[in-house]
Amino acid sequence: MSTEVRLARPEDLAGLAAIENSGDAMFAEIGIVFPPGPTVVEQMMGKDAEIVVAGDPPVGFAAVEDVDGAAHLEQISVRGDLTGRGIGARLLDAVMARAAVAGSPGVSLLTFRDVPWNGPWYARHGFAELPEDRWGPGIRSYWNAEIAAGLHRLGPRLVMWAPAGGPKPSCESTT
Repeated sequence: MSTEVRLARPEDLAGLAAIENSGDAMFAEIGIVFPPGPTVVEQMMGKDAEIVVAGDPPVGFAAVEDVDGAAHLEQISVRGDLTGRGIGARLLDAVMARAAVAGSPGVSLLTFRDVPWNGPWYARHGFAELPEDRWGPGIRSYWNAEIAAGLHRLGPRLVMWAPAGGPKPSCESTT
């Protein structure tokens, strides 16, 4: 199976909700059940966002938009039966490379602090917690929207940041 990473084509978009739902099932296994609402891909429609996919047909995706003048990774999702094969790492590498080429100073994201394939995984890939005094208005708006949607009741959240094009530590991939 090829997991080449590329920009999503219009015909890819319909299948991405199933990938997101498959990835979300992993959270349910550890007691995190997301509130009902639109998928990330549906939320990105109409925004100046970019969706990168792995595979043809896609087996994973990353959704990115500009927030506070930098790339913001809204989500990486990999089909649940294909985690642990490096697909998420290839998607993250593509996001970081595209951010560097676009002149972004870095990439931000909001994630669960303690879920192994969230905060710890991003930390192994060069991300660090972004102190609240460095948040821009866009990140603060995302944070507040997550609180309103109930995500913070599901477990501790944090904002993370990595410089675009910075050194990437070597690590074992878990997604």
